[in-house]
Amino acid sequence: MAYVIAEPCIGTKDTACVDACPVDCIHPSKRESEYETAQQLYIDPVECIDCGACVPVCPVSAIFAGDDLPDKWKQYAEINAKHYGR
Repeated sequence: MAYVIAEPCIGTKDTACVDACPVDCIHPSKRESEYETAQQLYIDPVECIDCGACVPVCPVSAIFAGDDLPDKWKQYAEINAKHYGR
């Protein structure tokens, strides 16, 4: 199960996770035009290799393994996937 970015990222969009990701599956980065208008960052559930490198660098604890996603944020698995058309 891929990692998921949940509600605490909204409005924060700290990109430390983007820099930590070894497979470039977290977007948008600050270099992408979409960054300014995006509500949060998203993890591609297909490209994510489940390494967890993004989790400890997130300053707002917004990233969870899909199986550990709190019930109140379960919808964020679908939100992340839909961002990538999955």
